[in-house]
Formats: sequence, C-alpha cells, structure tokens
Amino acid sequence: MNSPAPETLELAAELRAAIGDLVRSLRPGDELPQNQAGVLGLLVRDERACTVAELAEHQRVRHQSMARTVALLIEAGLVTQQPHPTDGRKLLVTATGAGRAALLEQRARREQRIATAIEARLTPEERLALRAGVDLLRRLR
Repeated sequence: MNSPAPETLELAAELRAAIGDLVRSLRPGDELPQNQAGVLGLLVRDERACTVAELAEHQRVRHQSMARTVALLIEAGLVTQQPHPTDGRKLLVTATGAGRAALLEQRARREQRIATAIEARLTPEERLALRAGVDLLRRLR
C-alpha cells in the first residue's frame, strides 16, 4: 500500500483538527461525561446489551475503568445490569429509558448549537457545500 501524498496528509491533519475543535466546542454544558456518553451511545445506537468486558474492549479502556463507569451509570439510573441468559457468571448492561433520554437530550442540545451556528455563519451556498461535505465524510468511514 502506498503512502498518501503529502497534500492528502495535510488535508487529513486539517480535517482531524477541525472536527476535534468542533467536538470540543460542543462539550461545555454536557451533563454526561464523555466516557459515560460513549457507553450510552453504544448501548442506545446498537440497541443491545453488553458485558462490562465488551464495553471496555469497544471503548478501548481497562476493565476496571469500565466497571467504574458502569457503576456510576447504574447509580444515576441510566443503565441496568441483568444476568446473562446463557452464562450465569456474566451480567449484561443495558440503557434505561432515563439513559436513552439523557443521551438524546445531550445530542439534541449539540445539534441545536450546530444548527444555530450554520444559520448564523454560513451562506446558503456554504450550507450546500457543507451538505456535500457531510456526504463525503460518510464515505471516509
């Protein structure tokens, strides 16, 4: 596999920095810490239950760290644990209605901030370009 051209690497660095800046600008005011939002996001998006070990692997953190995050989510009533149907030694973590609502509220708040900025700072032509850019970003996955 060939290495990307220098101008492509520069574009990739600029894109990473711009996305990072945008994401960081949306975090103030979040009620859910990033690690908890990440766990809820996985459980809600995929509509599934996971073990703490699976969550830790997916989030690329140590089991002990994930167990602490899950404990905080349980304490807040945002997730529950139930016995695994085939392995009694394991517990499955699932989002509660309150967890789903908290995550969706945080996402809605962020989307509102982005929409407000789009309307305030971009021309109609720039909005069309941004729409095309979103489609291109999806193709980079």
